[in-house]
Order: sequence, then structure tokens, then C-alpha cells
Amino acid sequence: MTSDLSLDWLISVDDHVLEPANLWVDRVAKADRDRAPHMEFDATGMDFWVYDGKKYPSSGLSAVAGKEKEEFSPEPLRYSEMRPGCYDPKARLADMDQAGILASLCFPTITRFCGQLFMETSDREFGFQCLQAYNDWMIEEWAGAAPGRYIPLMLIPMWDPPLAAKEMERCAARGVTAFAFSENPEPLGLPTIHDKNRYWDPVMAAANDLEMVVSMHVGSSSQLPQIARDAPFMANLTWGASRTSGTMLAWLFSGMFQRYPKLKIALSEGEIGWIPYFLERAEQVLDKQRYWVQRGVTFSDHAGSTVDLNTLNIRDTFRDHVFGCFIEDAHGIASLGEIPEDNVMCETDYPHSDSTWPNCITVVKNLISHLPAETQYKLLRGNAERLYRFTPAQPPVLAGA
Repeated sequence: MTSDLSLDWLISVDDHVLEPANLWVDRVAKADRDRAPHMEFDATGMDFWVYDGKKYPSSGLSAVAGKEKEEFSPEPLRYSEMRPGCYDPKARLADMDQAGILASLCFPTITRFCGQLFMETSDREFGFQCLQAYNDWMIEEWAGAAPGRYIPLMLIPMWDPPLAAKEMERCAARGVTAFAFSENPEPLGLPTIHDKNRYWDPVMAAANDLEMVVSMHVGSSSQLPQIARDAPFMANLTWGASRTSGTMLAWLFSGMFQRYPKLKIALSEGEIGWIPYFLERAEQVLDKQRYWVQRGVTFSDHAGSTVDLNTLNIRDTFRDHVFGCFIEDAHGIASLGEIPEDNVMCETDYPHSDSTWPNCITVVKNLISHLPAETQYKLLRGNAERLYRFTPAQPPVLAGA
């Protein structure tokens, strides 16, 4: 039975770190500091990242913690104008304590969500050195700043799956249990998970053997959702969960889970309310369309199936392999039962503009307080602890508690 205290804290499986300016210059050879990602300033004092001849300012929507909604803007923002918790792991702890966040898994920013920056570089060999420097920093300086408070998330060289598998082994030996992957590699110029030549098999085999979670953040295809060319931004952003449902369906029908039975995926910042419908729809499609697909009949230019349709069970496959994540999704919580409660985790999106900070634990508890204590515990932290094989630190005592 869980204690009252254990329901006062959550583990967020989707937050973000804005990389500190010294991350790479402190970890590459002195001669390489100018070609590694580094910070420069323009005539107005605005800072921006420079890498491979390109400039990357920081979006204000990536660092809204401490600001009112009326102040939100995608315009470039100086690091000096950000809350220190955006880039400093020790300062982040104070913000986590304030919001009831016991532990946090953080996706990167300047590298983009699955390390696309290093794949697009003109020198991938040096890009891999920079990627390894990020992984070492994540393990040693970010997660290492407060053991039991951060779940380290590593990057892989997506352009080289065998090399990626080796890096996964290296980081797994240091306690890493999750790596960032793309929701859809095709827009990145890479083969999909359905590739007939099984491009991704070295990565997925390593993930299966090492029991590393495939963590896919919405937007990790480097594309914004677009209903139509001239659709308003707010319409497109609202529609964004369609990408996450597509990712889930692609994996369910991919055959990956049949080949790699210990493989598990987490769908970050996709919410969960859509899951029951798409599971139901997938079952309907499987029931009605499987026979002609199995006969090898083609339809237009659609690809054939790489999954064994005779043994595929949609709901069992979801239950055994797929984890949904929510920030603020009352419809999704109302659908628990249709969505297995063991497959749902919470997130806070600190310090992005969708974040519930500083009211994170209050927001989640308002959504789930009617549920049994055991279920609340699973959603708040238990499922995350189990999936990431993570033992959090003892909860700190809040000021005034």
C-alpha cells in the first residue's frame, strides 16, 4: 500500500534541458572548440549557438518557466533572461521541489529531440564526438548533479546503426536506460522502421538486449504538423497528436515487437486521449483487411505488411510494449481501462510553453484524485520507475511542510 507522502510527488518523463554554454567547449580538444557547438553574441548582446557554420538562437517558447502566459513568445531569448533551472541542474532541483517533481527525464534542445543536429553536420565523425560529449555530460553533470533526481536520456548517431548500438552499450554500462529516437525517421532522410533491409535492426536489437526504452518526442521528425499549407499555427499545434497516433500505429504494425519481445517505446508529449479510438480502429482494420494483405495483393502504392498478421494482437502488443504520456489530459484519464493503467506516465514539459509548472503535482492530482491510491501511484511515478528501471531519491521535504 502506498503512503500519503508517495502521492505528493511525480516523475516527469518529458522535460527539457537548454544546454549550458560550456557543454561542448569543456569536453572537446582545445583546437576543436570553435567548431564544436558554442555560444556567440551579436552586436545587441543576443546570444546564439554556432555550429557547422550555422547560427541557432533560442526560442522563447522553449524557456517560459517563471513567465506569465501573456509574456510567451517564440522570439529569440537570451540565456540571461531565462530561469536558471532551464540550464542549471542544481537550480532545476529547486523548481522541481516547488512543483512536486521527484525526478525528471529531459530531452535536449540545441541538438533537437533525437540529435538531428549531428546527423546534418558536414563532418559526421566530429559530430559523433560531439554527440558522445553530450551523452557524457548528461550522465556526469546533469544526472550526476543529483543522483536519483534525473533519468539520463542518451542520443544515438542515427546515421550509423551499428555505431549507435556500440554507443548504447557504452552508455548502458554507465546506467542509462533510455535513448532518444525519431517519431518518423523518413523526413530526416533515413529509412523507416519498416525498411525491408532492416536498417534499424542493430539499434533495436541493442535496445532489446540492453532493455533500453525507445523514447520518441513529438516533433522529433523535424516537422511541424500541418493540416494545410495555410492552416493557422494554433490549428496545426492542436492537431499535433495525430503524429503520435501515427507513430504508435506504425510500430504496432511494424513487426518490431515480434522480433524484439523486450522492446518498449515511450511516446512523449503526445497525450493519451486518442489511444482508445486508434486501438479500436486498428483492430477493425486488422479484422477486415488482413486476408488480402496476407495474399500479397497490393493496393495503390502502399507497402505490404512486415508483421505476422496471424499472431498479431493489437491490445496485447500495446500492453506489452507501448507507453503513453500525458501532461493535462482529462479525457485520457477518463478512458483508463480502455487504456491500461500500467502503460501511462505523467510529464510536466518544463520549461516549455505547454508546461504545468509550477503547479505540476496539483494539476495531475486534480485529474486523478478519484482513482484508487494504487492507480494514482502508478501514474505519478510507479510506471516510470518500472519502465526506466529507476530508483528515485527519497522525496525532499517542501518548505513549510
